[in-house]
Amino acid sequence: MNIEQRIHAFAQLGNYINEKPLALQEVIHKASIYNAWFTIKSIEESLQNIATEFLAKEKLEQWLAAYSFPKEEETKTIAMVAAGNIPMVAFHDILCVLISGNKLQLKLSEKDQYLLPFLLAQLIKIEPAFHNNISIQFKLENFDAIIATGSNTSAKHFEYYFNKYQHIIRRNRNSIAILDGTESKEALQQLGHDIFDYFGLGCRNVSKIFIPQDFDFIKLKEAFSHFSEIMQHTQYMNNLDYQRTIYLMNQIPIIDIDFINIVENNSLHSPISCLHFERYTSHEQVQAYLENEQENIQCVIGKGYLPFGKSQQPSLTDYADNVDTLNFIIQLN
Repeated sequence: MNIEQRIHAFAQLGNYINEKPLALQEVIHKASIYNAWFTIKSIEESLQNIATEFLAKEKLEQWLAAYSFPKEEETKTIAMVAAGNIPMVAFHDILCVLISGNKLQLKLSEKDQYLLPFLLAQLIKIEPAFHNNISIQFKLENFDAIIATGSNTSAKHFEYYFNKYQHIIRRNRNSIAILDGTESKEALQQLGHDIFDYFGLGCRNVSKIFIPQDFDFIKLKEAFSHFSEIMQHTQYMNNLDYQRTIYLMNQIPIIDIDFINIVENNSLHSPISCLHFERYTSHEQVQAYLENEQENIQCVIGKGYLPFGKSQQPSLTDYADNVDTLNFIIQLN
C-alpha cells in the first residue's frame, strides 16, 4: 500500500463508524456489558471523536503532509501495550503505526477486549493489505520498538523489560483547569465535560481546578447539575460514597455536590468521583505550579489554554505526553 491507499482505508473506516451499522452497535453493547465503566454513551462519544477528528480524509491528509515517510522496504514492527482506562484510548497510537506503513503487534488491555479488534477487523475488510500488518498477541516478541501505556507502577516494569528497545513509555498523568471567576454558566458546563466524561478516568480529564480567592461555588454547582445522570452509575457512586466517608472520618471539609466530592488539596491527582481545588492569588502562583508539575500534566484547560469542554476531544496533533508518536515511528533506526 502507498500512503494514499492507507489514508483512503482509514477514511472509509471513519465513514463506517458514522454509519453506525448493526454489527458496530452489537459490539458496543457487548463491550458495555464486559466493562461497566464503558457505558454505551461513553463508547459512542469515543467513536465519534475518532471518526470526526482522526479519520476525516482532509484532516488525515493535512496531518500527514508535515511528515516524510521512509520507503516500503524499511518497514518496522511496532509492539504496543494498550491502556484500557477509557474506550479505544490506544486508537491514535494504532493509527500512527499503521498509517506510516509499519506493522502493529498489539497487546490488548483486559478492560478493552472487543472494540479495537472489531475496528481493526473492519479496516482489514476495507483494505485486505492490512492483514499482514496487524497482529493481536498475548505475548509480544520479535519487534523493533514498543509503545507501552500504564500506571506509574507498570511503567517501571516496562522500563525494565523493554529498556533495550527504542520505546515510548507512558505513565499516569492528569489535567488541570484554571478559572478566573468570570466564566459563564455555559463555559462551566463545558468544564463539566472535561471532568465527568468517561467518569474522570482519562489522563485528559480534569482532576484539579485553580480558582480565585473569592470564587463562587454556587455557580459551579448549578452548571454541574447538567451531569447529574452520573448518579445512575453504581461503580462511580460507590467510589463517591467511599471517598466521602474517608473525608468525613478525617474531618476534611468538602464542597457538597451530590455526585462529586470537591476538596481543597494541592495534589494534582484526585480519586475517582473527586475534584481537587486550589485557590490562587496571582498568575505567577499558577505558573509556578504548572512548571513544577509539568511532567504529570497532560493538558491545561482555561482562557489562553485549551478551551473548556475540549480536553476529551483531541485532534491528530494532540500527542499524549507531548511526544510526537508519528515522528518517533518514522525516525526509528
